Amino acid sequence: MTIYMRITVNGKRADMSTGRECESSKWNSRAGRAFGTKEEIKSLNNYLDGLQTKVRNAHQVLIDSNQMITTENLQNQFLGKTEKSRYLIQLFTEHNAKVKALIGNGFEANTLKGYNTSIKHLTGFLQKEFGRGDIEIGLLNHSFITDFEFYLRTDCKCSGVSAAKYVKHLKKIVNYCIANSWLKQNPFINYKSTAKAKERTYLTQQELDSIAGKKFSIERLAQVQDIFVFCCYTGLSYADVQKLKRNEIGIGVDGDQWIFTNRQKTQTSSRTPLLPAAIEILTRYEDHPQCGNKGLVLPVLSNQRMNSYLKEIADLCGIIKHLTFHLARHTFATTVTLSNGVPIETVSKMLGHTVLKTTQHYAKILDVKVSQDMARLKSKYATINKPNY
Repeated sequence: MTIYMRITVNGKRADMSTGRECESSKWNSRAGRAFGTKEEIKSLNNYLDGLQTKVRNAHQVLIDSNQMITTENLQNQFLGKTEKSRYLIQLFTEHNAKVKALIGNGFEANTLKGYNTSIKHLTGFLQKEFGRGDIEIGLLNHSFITDFEFYLRTDCKCSGVSAAKYVKHLKKIVNYCIANSWLKQNPFINYKSTAKAKERTYLTQQELDSIAGKKFSIERLAQVQDIFVFCCYTGLSYADVQKLKRNEIGIGVDGDQWIFTNRQKTQTSSRTPLLPAAIEILTRYEDHPQCGNKGLVLPVLSNQRMNSYLKEIADLCGIIKHLTFHLARHTFATTVTLSNGVPIETVSKMLGHTVLKTTQHYAKILDVKVSQDMARLKSKYATINKPNY
């Protein structure tokens, strides 16, 4: 009879021929060896002992390399049919190195900062849950993802939106592995984030007028005030107004001044007609030395300093909202444009959004716009239903 070797892991088994035979009468099924004292029996048993040792060694290799212990992996390791093991943190680190090399050419420093934070959180999660600093990608499953999200929300105190961002970073690495056929199954296939986007804050027209009309004797506050109000009337982000050059102000199709620039975040074009309030601010800085030397439109400080001074401005203007520079962009989308009847498609184009869905987040929060639209509808119905005497 032919002697077979069986490997069993968690109830799953694989049978392989040992390439040896033995008479049934000389086989001890309990011991898994032949019995007898002849030299050929000893040679057979020594061979079988060697196979068993080889299986144990293969098992140890899988353990040492943090690979999943399965019947298939153990059999492949035993037979020498092994592929290069790939690990999550190692792949993530390689990804971040490429992002770093492309900063200024498709990626920004803040993007890399977010990816590095993702590695930090993943490493902490692996140490807590698995007692190791890295993990073979084949071990990733639905449970890994949901447990990681829970870890972010509890141990790391991340908000739902922040946790969703870090999980999204993980998904990018997983998709890269799937594209390279390193993962047989997508661990995200049954995963759905429950995080809801935070409601975007913006200034009302009254609050915007309060800031724009305030007179500051302190130059640094007056300067930040002007740049913030300029962005409220143009929709530029901090990164975009910081790099805005004078040669990006030109004449549009209507014969008036427009901004022609590319968004630093998405590299999409943004074309925005300048409103009178924005033109007035530009005029004030035509002879500013910091602007003239670098060909810039406005003397923008660091984002940290701008936000710090905005807090002072908010206090002095009686604004109780948490004033940050990005609030200007939200204000342009809501109070300045959508609330005044500018079509959402036009607003999306001026903001440089790549998809309309991004702009729709602003439209959802405009109760004032809903009120105005319904008032026009009420007026229409009142005219239609008005009795004739």
